[in-house]
Amino acid sequence: MFTGIVEDLGTVLAVERGADFARLTVDSPVVVTDRTMLGDSIAVNGVCLTVTGLHGTAFTADVMHETLRRSSLGALRRGSHVNVERAMPADGRFSGHFVSGHIDGTGTIASITRDGIATAYAIRAPYALLRAIAEKGSIAVEGISLTVTFANADAFGVAVIPHTAAHTVLPERRVGDIVNLEIDPLARYVARLMAVPARAADASADAASAHADGITEQFLAAHGF
Repeated sequence: MFTGIVEDLGTVLAVERGADFARLTVDSPVVVTDRTMLGDSIAVNGVCLTVTGLHGTAFTADVMHETLRRSSLGALRRGSHVNVERAMPADGRFSGHFVSGHIDGTGTIASITRDGIATAYAIRAPYALLRAIAEKGSIAVEGISLTVTFANADAFGVAVIPHTAAHTVLPERRVGDIVNLEIDPLARYVARLMAVPARAADASADAASAHADGITEQFLAAHGF
């Protein structure tokens, strides 16, 4: 579990590519020198990876084909900068929002504009993700916990303050670039409950038809809320 608060702006030192995998070596002094161990979970641009090697101030992680196919990690090259965050300790501060490190898909930056001190990004995404993104809700973009400024059927927006820009990869992104997206985990469960009707033997008739009629007080009660 992560929070979407980036700890370090790491630099890719090497990318070893196989037929259906990649092995990344990332220099991240802030993270590696603070009790990082083999087997630890580290989010790289929002993707949860396992530390398989430690070399001075760098760590190595294997990336399987499924992850390469579903994320922007396949585009990384030597010298690329990446957002790095370790898994949240049980006694740590919780400053962002719940981020699993299991991205839901990717989006494409549609526009970048100035908005006072902030930089505003409009990001196009598949409708399956957009329907779970709400204005003023939370979303992780490249592993960064951000607040949604608008959401419609085609795109959503986020705004980045100067501090976030200075400590993450977003200023390096351009219109047309691909970014990793993870929706608020709560939206996943709501979407699943709405998409799959309850079996009549397990729930009331109202709960069984909630996928068609919308969420009701009875539907939520039948599912333990």
